[in-house]
Amino acid sequence: MAGWNADTAAGPTGSEAVTLVEGSSFCISLPTGDIHPDHPHGLFVLDTRILSSWDLAINGRAVEALTTETKEPYRALFVSRVPRSDGYADSSLVVERLREVGTGLLEEVTIRNYSLDPAQCAVCLSVEADFADLFEVKEARPRRRWHEIRESSPGSLAIRASWEGIHKGVIINAPGADAKGRTLTYRIIVPPQGYWKTVITIMPTDEPSTTASFMHPEEGLPSPQDRRRREWVDKIPTVHVGNKSIERTLKRSYDDLGALRIEDPAHPERVVVAAGAPWFMTLFGRDSLLASQMALPVDPSLALGTLQTLADRQGKTVDPLTEEEPGKILHEVRLDVSSALSLGGKSTYFGSIDATPLFVIVLGAVSRWGFAADTIQALLPHADRALSWIRDYGDKDGDGFVEYERLNERGLINQGWKDSWDGINFADGSLAEPPIALCEVQAYVYAAYIARAWMAYEAGDVSLAAELTERAERLKQQFNERFWLPERGYYAIALDSKKRPVDACASNMGHCLWCGIVDTDKAPFVAERLMSPEMFSGWGVRTLASNMGAYNPVSYHNGSVWPHDNAIIAAGLIRYGFVAEAQQIATALLEAAEPSFGRLPELFCGFSRKQVGKPVPYPTACSPQAWAATSPIHLITSLMGYSAHVSLGSLWMDPALPKSFGDLHIANAPMGQGRITIDVIGDSTTVRGLPESMTFHRGHRPWMTDLVEHAQAHSKERQDD
Repeated sequence: MAGWNADTAAGPTGSEAVTLVEGSSFCISLPTGDIHPDHPHGLFVLDTRILSSWDLAINGRAVEALTTETKEPYRALFVSRVPRSDGYADSSLVVERLREVGTGLLEEVTIRNYSLDPAQCAVCLSVEADFADLFEVKEARPRRRWHEIRESSPGSLAIRASWEGIHKGVIINAPGADAKGRTLTYRIIVPPQGYWKTVITIMPTDEPSTTASFMHPEEGLPSPQDRRRREWVDKIPTVHVGNKSIERTLKRSYDDLGALRIEDPAHPERVVVAAGAPWFMTLFGRDSLLASQMALPVDPSLALGTLQTLADRQGKTVDPLTEEEPGKILHEVRLDVSSALSLGGKSTYFGSIDATPLFVIVLGAVSRWGFAADTIQALLPHADRALSWIRDYGDKDGDGFVEYERLNERGLINQGWKDSWDGINFADGSLAEPPIALCEVQAYVYAAYIARAWMAYEAGDVSLAAELTERAERLKQQFNERFWLPERGYYAIALDSKKRPVDACASNMGHCLWCGIVDTDKAPFVAERLMSPEMFSGWGVRTLASNMGAYNPVSYHNGSVWPHDNAIIAAGLIRYGFVAEAQQIATALLEAAEPSFGRLPELFCGFSRKQVGKPVPYPTACSPQAWAATSPIHLITSLMGYSAHVSLGSLWMDPALPKSFGDLHIANAPMGQGRITIDVIGDSTTVRGLPESMTFHRGHRPWMTDLVEHAQAHSKERQDD
């Protein structure tokens, strides 16, 4: 995940921590519902922790967790019991906390008394708000000391704070509570075999107008979050799979993707994908682009909104502090954090080597999904500026490869998707020194040239198309000459500062398959290496082979298994005809989702499946996370061979789903300006509702390289005539 540094990360949120997310707000707590200051817990709104402690005690005793049910990504029910003071095991008091996250938090607390006697209770909630920004919490180092004022009134507690001219605040409305100091107290009697209930809201003071819209308007009516989710569900496909475990995983992916949507503040009509909770609930270049591309068959508008939002923030000047450069696509945006703590010292940081070519790749993909021509046309200048950045800034030494080296001591050391400080290393475990040219980045650049060349051909700009095609061909030749390690049978992960191949066996070369930069004669060796026991754990392909010097199954990037990495690898294997291997990865990864009720985390540990019979969670993995949420979608659509090119009037499918998946039924799938229904039953595939202007083809869509080659040949024929 972008921006991660294993040395400065906060302690684990806990494998049992409960994370609720809605847009740019999220809440992390214990299974009791308590938010504990000793953990990186809290209620966060716009990257600021407005609640750092929220602990419930009844008659002076903490409650004991019984179960937690996440009903929606933004709502959960916490069920606990009140321990008896006399030491007996059974308790007659059960506490239910129904929590919903929006632009704040709504909590309904119910205490049920299963005794035949009335229960006298002092219900006490301790409250703290440190207003730490997300970076302070993540690094477990709150740095600012706020001047705090607390204002109490019957049923209400306001906490206001200031620091160097910045003002923050939170209001807790708790009708019936006695608010004093740091506590809210209810003194109640719960009737025999009865219950007591109250509703509490917690809102930032700088958004007072949102309180009414956050709350349910009437008992039983949907909240704004429910309505937003309903609108999302109505516009996305419905899916039924013979294998119910896979169906549950896909539906969980849809839910998580819906919860991770955030609006561009400057253009509320644009919706983009946040990278993931808890630490990355904001726009990221690489993460948002890849996730939205994998989600194209579900909602193409997410990718369009992401492109438009990134285009508005494309680099314009040279700023070594933020690593901004003309044409460069940003790495991350922070919404409301201290500039002294964010990467690069400002709200926008550009230290990403791959977001810029990925922008062009995703635009090429979006251009095939039937958006208005002028919508795509408006983004082409941004794609051309991105390609200019690749030429003028990305290739720092003019050797034909794009490399990175941070421009200041506060930036990321590594700036590809494996951006931990030790993520790029040699086979012996020694670290590669920048400038570093990553193998997958060259593949992305190659695919960006091809994507832009095809869009140029479609627009009739034959000269530009020919120039970009030539660049792509030259890069592919150079890549296969310099990165291929014939004695090892795989591609180097990178070239280091001395242009030496960084010879670790890593998963990155699977991305090269996906982009088509791999020579056909080398692809079988790559596939064999990716599926070797050293790379394939049984749950997925490891980020680093187990016989490498830096291998550690519990590391972030040096032996772990990432779902999005595997989904891309599977698509790459299919591209080169290794369908059985792709099926093996897809089956393993979807089985890995079963223990977590259908949700794939950002990553899990790289232990062998033979060694440990279930996926081992990585302690600080984001969940839900955009890449992980879209990985099951990408796996299924890749195995379906599902691809559209609306401007060519064609839909292609060539299903190769494992028999264990069972039959597949998809309804309400977006296609051009309409909706289609797809049935894959055994070897039979049917499509209903396809627009009259489109034709269904049984087979695989021609790759962009094929389309460009055909257009190039056609152009030459016309010139010869």
